[in-house]
Amino acid sequence: MIVDCAVYRDGHRAQGPQDFSDALAEARAAGGFVWIGLHEPSENEFDHVTREFALHPLAVEDALKAHQRPKLEVYDDSLFLVFKPVVYEPESDSVSSGEVMVFLGDGFVVSVRHGEGAPLAAVRQRLEQEPELLAKGPTAVVYAIADATVDHYLDVATELQTDLEELETEVFSPDGGGSRNTASRIYRFKRQVLEFRRATGPLGPPLTRLAGVGASGPGVPFVNEKARPFFRDVNDHLTRVNDSVEGLDRLVTDILSAHLAQMSVRQNDDMRKISAWAAMAAVPTMIAGIYGMNFEHMPELRWVWSYPAVIALMVVLEVLLYRLFKRRGWL
Repeated sequence: MIVDCAVYRDGHRAQGPQDFSDALAEARAAGGFVWIGLHEPSENEFDHVTREFALHPLAVEDALKAHQRPKLEVYDDSLFLVFKPVVYEPESDSVSSGEVMVFLGDGFVVSVRHGEGAPLAAVRQRLEQEPELLAKGPTAVVYAIADATVDHYLDVATELQTDLEELETEVFSPDGGGSRNTASRIYRFKRQVLEFRRATGPLGPPLTRLAGVGASGPGVPFVNEKARPFFRDVNDHLTRVNDSVEGLDRLVTDILSAHLAQMSVRQNDDMRKISAWAAMAAVPTMIAGIYGMNFEHMPELRWVWSYPAVIALMVVLEVLLYRLFKRRGWL
């Protein structure tokens, strides 16, 4: 589905023809560019765009099928970039990711979005309010998408940090995270961090190349040289996000280990208490079992004070065992 199609000249949106070919020819003649936005297009819908802009078939296949890692690929007539915007859902405390594919070429930008999260309408509106940035050409669109994606990563990282603090409070509470759901919550949180990491981690090399950092950076075509400092700024923000994700992953692993250790200690305490009570119950059981035997010749059977003496002996032994186990911390 085509969401929007617009021609931009000198940093401003201009009225242009609806046909892709005419819009592209007009934009190139005027020194501008055309930006076409699509949302989950079908193969038939995308065929026309592919023919008009001479998009590479391998990139087109990736754009249609989605489920790609963030990446940057250079073809003869265009660049192909993949971003994975991430959305935090507070109702379920979960992270979900979408995909934005961008084709960048001479005088055109084609963006293909998959998933409901991170729509590009706000990005387009923001760009149209900054003519100086938009005047840099198609590169400005790529920068705006990358900047919006990484800025949202920072927001999601903050939300996950809050969830992690709640998990820490639960695990290290006085009851030691005794709830049966604690371990499953920790595991689910680790899965959310992993989903987040899949979106942020692979984006580093593409942004490094766009920023002109490293040996492969200066060779990227279709990128305005004056826009490279902007990509370096986005790359710095992404580095902060990746550091946060690394910290979250390490902390949640430590929390899971601490929770399992606490559960093990609690089980050992329970076993010691059970063993102590079993030992205390064994003493009177043994004495009662001996005097319950029906032998004719047994001492103390005909003694008047036998019953109270045996009861007193049981009580004394139980008190001694209780004090012994209490002193050793078993009870």
